[in-house]
Amino acid sequence: MDGWLGAWTGGRRAVHLGNVADFNEQFFAPGVDAAQRARRLRQAHHYAGMASCYSPEPALVVLPGEVERAWIDWLARELEWGPVELYSGVAPQETLARALAGRPALAERIAAGGLPVLPWGRTAAQGEGPELSAVRRYESKAAAHGLFTELAPAHPGIVVPRQEQPGSPRRAARRLTVRASRGLTTVLKSPHGVGGYGTAVVTPQELFAAGGARALLRRLARAELLPPGGDLLLEEYVDGGRADRLRDLTFDAVVGDDGRVHPVGVGEMAVDGTRYQGVTVGPGVVPPGAAATAERFGLAVGERLAAEGHRGWYDVDFVTDRERRLAPTEINLRLTGPAIAFVLRARLDLVRGPGHLVRTLDALPLGARISQEALHDHLDRLRPHCARLGATVLPLVPTAGYEPEPAVGLALAARGVEALDAAQALIGAGNHALGRMFEALR
Repeated sequence: MDGWLGAWTGGRRAVHLGNVADFNEQFFAPGVDAAQRARRLRQAHHYAGMASCYSPEPALVVLPGEVERAWIDWLARELEWGPVELYSGVAPQETLARALAGRPALAERIAAGGLPVLPWGRTAAQGEGPELSAVRRYESKAAAHGLFTELAPAHPGIVVPRQEQPGSPRRAARRLTVRASRGLTTVLKSPHGVGGYGTAVVTPQELFAAGGARALLRRLARAELLPPGGDLLLEEYVDGGRADRLRDLTFDAVVGDDGRVHPVGVGEMAVDGTRYQGVTVGPGVVPPGAAATAERFGLAVGERLAAEGHRGWYDVDFVTDRERRLAPTEINLRLTGPAIAFVLRARLDLVRGPGHLVRTLDALPLGARISQEALHDHLDRLRPHCARLGATVLPLVPTAGYEPEPAVGLALAARGVEALDAAQALIGAGNHALGRMFEALR
């Protein structure tokens, strides 16, 4: 099998490990306390539900949180999977690697099948070496920025925002104050933020209203938007102009075992402030010119990553400026939310014919705290209504229904953007109605 699918699994079924928390934990700042660590672990375990769709057809799925079998059966029907072994609830309060160390029979079962084993991202559990070294280096937004700056002159249409590394919170506050006095908006970044966490956009008005830079940094740390007392990067804010313009893009690719880089595609991300919410991929979603620019630059990044030892999935994220140039913002050397959308699109095109668009919605508010069983029934009632609109519902994150802010993650597939928009609106209205119903029952 040629292309990225061949490089990813060789066209075979695969073992999927939901080790999102393991991957994130290796980048925790020293100032993260036990309560923060526990919250991040729980959030990562919810997101690990994405593991069901790491590849077009899983053979075995290992999830840290408890997931009812009905969700896998739903996906298997829609995606025409063969039988899938599911091991869930494996690591409710620890990382997956620690849990598997205490379950040798399961670890042996994973290894015994001879199938590709796909984690969310590489950690020390898969062994030290150049692959892990590349991940540790370029997951840093400072190292990624250095690579972008080096490559950009050879790529028309790419502009790299200026970045500073003050070296201490005190110097960061001083530089932030200077920039605000010049009327400049600044993007504050933790070197290892994930999914928009660890990133904040600060306008001069917000800084002065907060009582100065030091007070603002303390407030952002208390809200867990930035690390307490850790290193910060200050980056030039890229103004995208009108709100209706194309803004946030991602280019995804796979580095094969032989070091060759295989493009997967370009998608349009949905970002709320600095927090990633989902993506839309498929024919016509991104204009050809922007897609070609993102791909050329993303492949150049991938060739450098491959030369330094990276193997597997990666992506490069971009924002657009007023001239519609692309500004690269980070590299993710792991699976991503958009990766799941590309995998689903590939599977649907295979089993139902080409031309699918896929939109992932990572955290749709539910309006009420409900069990997985009740959530399944709720989405199952909405499913035929979405089908009549031409959209298929694919549940991805079903475990966050009892969070303080209950949510569900899912994907929608259709052959046109209008059908995706209509189905998304229908599910949003249904979730809102669910909240009103539960409120009336209190």
